[in-house]
Amino acid sequence: MKKRIILAAAAALLLAQGAFAQTNLQTFYDFGRNHFTTTLEGYYGDKWGDTFFFVDYDYNTRSDNRTIGASGSYFEIARGINFWKNSALKDLSAHIEYNAGIGFGCQNFLFGANYLLHNDDYSNTFTFELLYKTFNGAAESDLPLQFTFVWGMQDILNIKGLRFSGFLDIWGEKTPIWYGDPESIGKVKPGKFVFISEPQLWYNAGRHFGVDNLHIGSEVEFGYNFAGCPGLTVRPCIGTKWVF
Repeated sequence: MKKRIILAAAAALLLAQGAFAQTNLQTFYDFGRNHFTTTLEGYYGDKWGDTFFFVDYDYNTRSDNRTIGASGSYFEIARGINFWKNSALKDLSAHIEYNAGIGFGCQNFLFGANYLLHNDDYSNTFTFELLYKTFNGAAESDLPLQFTFVWGMQDILNIKGLRFSGFLDIWGEKTPIWYGDPESIGKVKPGKFVFISEPQLWYNAGRHFGVDNLHIGSEVEFGYNFAGCPGLTVRPCIGTKWVF
């Protein structure tokens, strides 16, 4: 499962509250592919900007004795550069990112900028990114640009502890097909763009019994021509999140 900068939308809220770091561990069961995924996320702010990373592990390998093991890994690391936080352009940051993984043929460097919108108390944040994207391996692009929208909305429906967050990525890429029609396997799909979005809904259930670190929730992955799957895919998940 590929994820993206969920914490980026919460970064401004963390800084506004005086917190300069957060790490969390998410565990999901993917109903679309019938296996578990874990995600470790971290956000760290400083006077020069912020750093974000995540590492995904899919657990879709079973040995002869039915022991489940990791089948692949994907990670992203991003650096936001902003040393003008006291200026009129405080919500605009430069952005550098690297994406890669085990079992993924393509590695990407991305360069660009992001802009943050927020309400007064930073409980609702919206980040827009425009990035130039490099490709290697079998992937190629006539328009190597990526647009990203990240959102975070706290205490939605006036329910304390209920958070709606997620991201949307769209970029230009002619992708190889690895699933579906056997005659198409390994061929480059004529389509010229890829779409991925993962909205998440989390509830801070642990607050009711003195464990504020614990959240329960769900995620739905919407993909189009994503990760070698032609056309539209929808994959619902259920999971937990522990905030360290």
